[in-house]
Amino acid sequence: MKYCKNCIMPETRPDQYLNNAGVCNGCLSYDYQEKIDWGKRKNELLRIINKKKLDKDKWNCVVPGSGGKDSTYQIIKARELGLNPVFVTASTCDLSEIGRKNLENIKKIGFDVIEISNNAKVRSRINKIGLELLGDISWPEHVSIFTAPVKFALAYNIPLILWGENPQLEYGGPDGSLNNSILDQKWMEEFGGLIGFRVSDLIENHSFKKNELEIYDYPKEDILKKKSILGIFLGYYERWDALRNYEVSKNNGFLAYEPELEGCYFNFEKIDNHQHGIHDYFKFLKFGFARATDQLCYMIRRNKITRENALELVKKLEGKYPKSYMGKSLGKILSKISMTEEEFIKICDNFTNKKIFKTDQGGKLIKDDNGSLIKLKYDN
Repeated sequence: MKYCKNCIMPETRPDQYLNNAGVCNGCLSYDYQEKIDWGKRKNELLRIINKKKLDKDKWNCVVPGSGGKDSTYQIIKARELGLNPVFVTASTCDLSEIGRKNLENIKKIGFDVIEISNNAKVRSRINKIGLELLGDISWPEHVSIFTAPVKFALAYNIPLILWGENPQLEYGGPDGSLNNSILDQKWMEEFGGLIGFRVSDLIENHSFKKNELEIYDYPKEDILKKKSILGIFLGYYERWDALRNYEVSKNNGFLAYEPELEGCYFNFEKIDNHQHGIHDYFKFLKFGFARATDQLCYMIRRNKITRENALELVKKLEGKYPKSYMGKSLGKILSKISMTEEEFIKICDNFTNKKIFKTDQGGKLIKDDNGSLIKLKYDN
């Protein structure tokens, strides 16, 4: 496994590549953003808003989100742009106390919030299937946050949906995706967390009824076009900055998690859902990196930390067996999907890339006293 020579991202990240100089496309994308005329792009955004001739006496913009620091920033920015936004969220699978407080904070700072709550029985079944088949307990959350706000915009004839960052521009992706300003069904199916798994698979292979899965079904593109509903990335029109977003949100009542957040360098990301610890752990098992790597690469690219210091930190922070997340035990999280910890460990082992971790002569994974795997390489 090779690592970027500039940051600490491994080549195993999906859609990642290293160029001939050993630099990852995430770092290349960051350098590319330095050359973008952001003033010109902001004017493009203002032209889109003006062209829409939005009715300011009604909700004229949907801001999707979880209530995290990015979506809090998004809705504040939407109002600065002269929009009358409504915040739309699809309930997370295992909402944390601080996640609830941050959602309530959006109301407190003066915005309408629509919370669409998934059928808990259906969702827990999908959580379990996602974990067993895909190694992703959060499939329902990842999908419904992209579908529910679009369905709401369609139902209420709201012509503009203001999404946040374009992840491919921020973290690297296929060249054709870097200058994509629109989030539509095609983007959602390629990058939106489906992992090659469709609503039709749940119906055909897992005995779900179509009417049980309405929240996970993306509206037909021709219907959205007929109603002139446009979904765009704010991160295409202004340079995205997680630290700036956090500072703006914090100044408007957003709360970070105290004390230290398991597996992370930042304490203000992925704090709405107790399942994030499981999701990030499976990322580590499959690809050999997780949330701390993402965050430290962000800091390296902005010259806020050296690569050497980041390597030392990631060894301490990342890849520990997720006994708890934000104070909630693994057992309590798994109980919601009727799974024992023994069953969970077997699934973990099934999804582990044995080329990345230490094994014995028989190919069995070697774990430390805490049940954590031993990674072979953290650098080239």
